[in-house]
Formats: sequence, C-alpha cells, structure tokens
Amino acid sequence: MSAASGTLHVVLGAGPAGTALAGELVRRGHAVRLVSRSAPERTAEGVQWFGADVSTADGALAAVAGAAVVHHCVNVPYHRQVEVMPQVQNAVLAAVETTGARLVVLDTLYPYGETHGEVMTEETPWRATSRKGRMRAQLDERYLAAHRAGRARVVLGRSADFVGPGVLNSTLGGAVFPAALGGGEVLALGDIDLPHSYTDIRDVAAGLATLGAHPEGDGRVWHLPTPPAVTTREIHSMIEERVGRPVQRVVLSEPRPFGPFDAAFMDEYAEMFYQHTEPQIMDSAAFERTFGVRPTPLDATLDATVEWYRALPAGSRS
Repeated sequence: MSAASGTLHVVLGAGPAGTALAGELVRRGHAVRLVSRSAPERTAEGVQWFGADVSTADGALAAVAGAAVVHHCVNVPYHRQVEVMPQVQNAVLAAVETTGARLVVLDTLYPYGETHGEVMTEETPWRATSRKGRMRAQLDERYLAAHRAGRARVVLGRSADFVGPGVLNSTLGGAVFPAALGGGEVLALGDIDLPHSYTDIRDVAAGLATLGAHPEGDGRVWHLPTPPAVTTREIHSMIEERVGRPVQRVVLSEPRPFGPFDAAFMDEYAEMFYQHTEPQIMDSAAFERTFGVRPTPLDATLDATVEWYRALPAGSRS
C-alpha cells in the first residue's frame, strides 16, 4: 500500500454518493475500499472493491476490517428501506464498536418532517410523521446514543436531494436532464414556484471526506455544503439556457408513475410528497463556517450535470 496505508477509509455503498466519495478520498491520498454486494461498473483509479452484504454482522465486520474511518453510504430499494436500513445500522454499528473505527453516516432531511417552509438547520426539531421519516430519526437517535455512550465514534452528514454528474435516481436527475437534452417530457413535482434545496453529489463527497478528517466534529449532525435554494421553475430556466431549447414540463400534482419512477416507487414516495408542496430550504452555514468548505454554485453544478448527461449513451440516461 501507499503512505496512506495507515488511514484506510472504507466506503459502504457503491451508489452515486459512495462512488463519488471513494474517488474524493483517493484524491486526498487515502487508501480506499469500496464495499457493495455486487461490483460497480466503474470505480476511480486507486479504489479497491470488496464484495459484502453489510446488513449481516459477518459481512459488515469483514468489510470494515483494518479501517480507520468507515463511511456509511448504503442505500436500499425505496420500498425496503424501513425493513432493511435498521438491519444495516445494527450490523455496521456492531462492526465499528468491535474494530474502533470512526463512523461517518450519510443522512437525509427526512427526520425533520414537514417544516411548513421553515429553514432547516441542525437545530431544527425532528418532527417526522412519515414511516420513513420516523425510521430515519430512530436510526439517527441510535447513532448519537452510541456515540454518547462511548461505544462508537459517530458523526452524521445530512444532504438535501442529490444533483450532479452520476446522479440518475433523483427528482433532478434521470427524469429531467435526458428529456431536456432530447426534447422529451421533463418531470416536475408539486409546486414548481417553491424553493427547493439540492446538494451537488461532489459536495456530498467532499463534505463526508471532511467529516472523516475531523474527529472534533463527531457526536452530532452536520448539514453538508448546499447552495441557496431556488425554485424548480428557476432551475428549469437554467437548464434551458444550457441545452438551448425550452423544456417540455410535466408537473405532477400528486405522485404517479413517470419515467424512471415506477408505481412501486411512487406508492412508497407518496408519504414524502410534502417535500414538493412546501419549501424545502436547507442551511449549511454551520458546516461552511466550521470547516471552511463552500458549496459548488448551482450554475457550475448544472453545467457539469448537463455535460455528463450529454456524454451518456442514450440508453443509459434514465
């Protein structure tokens, strides 16, 4: 191994966040192991892939062996989250308690629940009423309780909805950019004149890598670097400027199947649809101030995202 062999970082989950994070950690000079049940199509040079099911105790323990820092970016099919994510937590927490590795957890805004437009900071109460929101809040309470009890060293990084190169399964992903480029129907949800925060997937990676490098931030939730929220209508206008044509927008006032979002997904998403009928405004000032990391401007994110989708083979865009 390289000189970074003493700082092995293990990334659990090879979705857009885990893949981007693995690449970011390699760029920062770490030895990196990327863990998933099946091999990803591609990984950054220098990333070692390891096959394991981290929802099992043995799989999680094997996956994190030798790690100084473990980054939990595992996600599961939407309709199985309430069942499977607690299993993953139990196995991963037990593994880091055994090995002593620090644990950095990628988190969502779900625990806050409906905010009625209130700006979300790390001080916002957790008022989730949805099944998935309550599940996420319970997971987070357990992570922080394990830290307080001295069983594990844990920090949580919360992100808004993903956007950016490599992001397909997002409300600002495969249901938007391919159609915008090709003249098809672009998906929009709810009230398109409400502000809605999006976090560049590269800022998710940089934020989690930063938390992994700063143990003084452990034991709490941080909001990962996210630019000021704008409306969906404004985002579509910005996309139009980049693709050189008007978007043919289809606005869903309630969840129903569309494009890459099938009926099974939309049925599960229905309880979260409030995110598109009230403002979703996330504030990351505490992270930016503490760690000196600024979010990528939305203009630059959309530039990079349009170019990434433009380069994709047509059959891979949804």
